[in-house]
Amino acid sequence: MNSTPLRKFVRAVSMAGAVLILGAVLNFSCAVAQDAHAATQPDSAAKAPDRDRILEVLRGLSRGRPVGQVAVSPDGKRLAWTEPAGGGEEIRVAPIDDLTKGGRVTAAAKPEQYCYEGEMTWAPDSKALAFFSDCAKPGEQADLYLSRMDGKPAQRLTGLKGYVDAPAFSPDGSKVAFLYVEGATRPAGALAAMKPPAGVIGEDDVEIQRVAVVPVLADKLPPAGLLQPAMATPANLHVYEFDWRPDSKGLAYVAADPPGENNWWVAKLYTQAIGAAPAAILAPAQVAGPLHGLQIAEPRWSPEGKAIAFIGGLMSDQGETGGDVWIVSADGVALRDLSSGEPTTAAWLEWENAENLLVSELAGGDSQLVRYHLQGDWNGAGGKVEIGSPIFRIPGSVGDGRLEMSLSSTANRSLVVFRASTFDQPDEIYAARPGSVSGDELAFRTQLSHFNQGVELAWGKSVSLSWKSDTFQVQGWLMLPLEYDPGKKYPLIVEAHGGPASAAESHWGAEGMLSAAAFSALGYFVLQPNPRGSFGQGEEFTEANRKDFGYGDLRDILAGVDAVEAQYPVDPNRVGLTGWSYGGFMTMFAVTQTQRFKAAVAGAGISDWQSYYGENSIGQWMIPYFGASVYDDPAVYAKSSAISFIKQAQTPTLVLVGDRDGECPAPQSYEFWHALRDRHVPTQLVVYPNEGHGFVDPAHRLDVMERAAEWFERYMPPE
Repeated sequence: MNSTPLRKFVRAVSMAGAVLILGAVLNFSCAVAQDAHAATQPDSAAKAPDRDRILEVLRGLSRGRPVGQVAVSPDGKRLAWTEPAGGGEEIRVAPIDDLTKGGRVTAAAKPEQYCYEGEMTWAPDSKALAFFSDCAKPGEQADLYLSRMDGKPAQRLTGLKGYVDAPAFSPDGSKVAFLYVEGATRPAGALAAMKPPAGVIGEDDVEIQRVAVVPVLADKLPPAGLLQPAMATPANLHVYEFDWRPDSKGLAYVAADPPGENNWWVAKLYTQAIGAAPAAILAPAQVAGPLHGLQIAEPRWSPEGKAIAFIGGLMSDQGETGGDVWIVSADGVALRDLSSGEPTTAAWLEWENAENLLVSELAGGDSQLVRYHLQGDWNGAGGKVEIGSPIFRIPGSVGDGRLEMSLSSTANRSLVVFRASTFDQPDEIYAARPGSVSGDELAFRTQLSHFNQGVELAWGKSVSLSWKSDTFQVQGWLMLPLEYDPGKKYPLIVEAHGGPASAAESHWGAEGMLSAAAFSALGYFVLQPNPRGSFGQGEEFTEANRKDFGYGDLRDILAGVDAVEAQYPVDPNRVGLTGWSYGGFMTMFAVTQTQRFKAAVAGAGISDWQSYYGENSIGQWMIPYFGASVYDDPAVYAKSSAISFIKQAQTPTLVLVGDRDGECPAPQSYEFWHALRDRHVPTQLVVYPNEGHGFVDPAHRLDVMERAAEWFERYMPPE
């Protein structure tokens, strides 16, 4: 339960200057309160928050020049990237050795017109760039465009109606394929706001995402008129990810029966020749061994077309990829885990050549790129896998803006390009040369951009911490208060991440609705732990909270609080807890298990796993974690439900949720708020109109942070 699959849209909102509009929505709290359900006023004895100060701090959090997607041309000579401009997002292209010489590539008819443009894919010969743009129908519909990189406006290729994503040129450059939900009324997936229920539920108006293909010519512009995409995959399969076969005549894809938002957790791997019927070559529910019943993502054909590599493991969210590196023969007969037992989490991969895979992974709190060398017959008795030293390792976040930790590379894989940031360093674009491995991993990482040189922090410094909990060594990030003085005592806010199969990573800025950077700027220590169940320490660690939600992971978090208090001047009487999604569940559950926290803010949480099972739109995700449905084993669900222990709750708790949340439905928040109110525990419930699991309205996102800051300042204010 995370908001990663909405990250592209939400990032576009943020990049367009959402933080800068705060002044226009300062009074939004009153408007929301009129439309929200709220009760049980905060404790009148608590200190009233300094609202003006909070708003002033939030105004100052927009720092630096954000970078969106980055894409290196296959010949390695040019770099395309996206950045905010004119209230939208623009594409810029420059020689890779001098990004200051960049120019705009756009579908806009006039220089003063700005649209949302991105989702770029280079033609294999580097002579053309295809991308999505809404210039023809601003704010309504994105279409596919093609630029010949000649300074002229790009030509519109399609007249689409629906949701589009993930364009990819075929290896021969003759076609572009993309994910398409024809006639869509909402983005694909469970994280967007669900449609109001009406009609035959689960049967009427089910929207199916398919692979669409458009023929294009990379050496010249297509003829006048708009092209109609051909649907390459069948109407009875919802496709999540795909990859072209090396000969451009077929696809590999991960798909499931509709409805798509619920069935990703039981998706299969398919291969299909264009124009032929699909073949399911791998069904995790039917295989024996460690992949049984788990999830698969990121299918990648080997260069000779004989095998498909992919990521497999326990994943709680589509788009939040993590697990081991697996390989299966193209006929589905042979299957092997290439990274069994590795203490890292693979998130993205790409074939470097027929014998090597480049794998982007989390290692503790760091992001790194490594090479998997397949020696001999990979599935034979003599086949070996050698995992090399990191090509680069960064204590922060990396990616090219497409998928989780994905990187952009040249055709011969001699160069990979990505953006990277940490809590202390803003976005910049970097390049690495996988073929230049030496003893010094920094020797072959080059910074290409200097967009944010001289930008200063608006929040405190950060450190990576490690502590022992049970048999595990747990990692987390601690952000210090702004203008930290070791001679003073400070309050601490613990922020539990979503997922649970996810990880808190070091990154620049105030991303998310509950922002660690904002809390730090307001004078708090902020601990972001990665307890058992998180990515970054291998599959055993990720699977360690199965049938144990709220117990081992809470022990890990509390041990992290102990570690912080032992090393830093934290006031133990001013420790708070917050989180969204699974972090919202952890918040709700924790306040029924311990009195350690003096205030809490639960965003889109789960209070009763038994009732939740029948309310959400993604019930399939629960079986791998709980081992059975609620109807077969209700006790395991009750064991981890906050409602089961609600009489022990005493912590003042603010509860926030969207009214159309399909992942963590609003009734879960109602149930928790109602129970606290009945027990006379200070609480408030705010329900945001027309929002799903990941909020997209900038005013709503900012209001969440404002309310959370006010709640913590009321009950555990900085001195």
